[in-house]
Amino acid sequence: MPTNLQQSLHRPAFWKLLTALLLVYIVWGTTYFAIGIAVQSMPPLWMNGSRFALAGALMMAWALSRGEKMPTRLQWRNAAVVGALMVFMAMNLVVFAQKLGIGSGLMATVVTTMPMWLALWTRWGGEHVPLTSWIGLGLGVAGAALLALEGDFSVSWWGALAAFAAPLCWSVGSYASRRLDLPGPAMASAAEWLAGGVLGLVVAWVVEPHDALLNVSTSSWLAWLYLLSFGTLIALNAYLWLLKNTSAAVAGSYSFVNPAVALLVGTGIGHETLTGWVFAALPLIALALAMIMYGPAVVRATTLRKLQTVEM
Repeated sequence: MPTNLQQSLHRPAFWKLLTALLLVYIVWGTTYFAIGIAVQSMPPLWMNGSRFALAGALMMAWALSRGEKMPTRLQWRNAAVVGALMVFMAMNLVVFAQKLGIGSGLMATVVTTMPMWLALWTRWGGEHVPLTSWIGLGLGVAGAALLALEGDFSVSWWGALAAFAAPLCWSVGSYASRRLDLPGPAMASAAEWLAGGVLGLVVAWVVEPHDALLNVSTSSWLAWLYLLSFGTLIALNAYLWLLKNTSAAVAGSYSFVNPAVALLVGTGIGHETLTGWVFAALPLIALALAMIMYGPAVVRATTLRKLQTVEM
């Protein structure tokens, strides 16, 4: 079979690729605004824990229906570690940061610093980190420093601490997920969500008032439903599909788009105010992400082109 015909048969349909990208771009870009609506009247720990526990149970049922096996005891333990870091700690820190006054658009921008921390843990773990990633890390730190001058952070120091700690916890969980024995992507996500969500519900039962759910508004329930269905189940599965059917760079391109979507939604619909530092920080963070994600490929392509030129 000719090579170009083989590629056309194995290449995902354009409309599927576009649909998956739009889901990840738009849905994940709007989840921060939905979180802000949900926690207006819903207890934050319960909101986050119930969302991920239910999503994990549904995802596990779906994975089992596709023939995937239940995690082993070791894989359950590893999934619980990753779920505690990413679902319980990171996602709850996002929720508390917004509860303490950090705008949804600003929160989405802070989350984009996660790949910088992941590059650092990767290096400390003994893996090779390209020079371009270190350059990206430096640019990202500069962007984060400018971002810290934005108005919401100076008003709410506890909110700022929670906001910057969230991607830190998420990066540690992401790195742990690469080093620990886990099942396939769908079952791993299900086990991590379920473990992190149940941990959140246990803590919520201890520290949050039990009658708080009686006073939850309709808008908060609708936001919670959106986070469960679109934000977790649909968008995450679209992302897993992208990882399987396209390059990691294309799948990870949501990192560039989500902050812009979140800022547009936050300022346009939520009437959030920005003092201007975010617009100076965002280009630096975007350039940092580009260096981390695309830098090595660009260097390889440039080197190859120079070698071809010399040979000619």
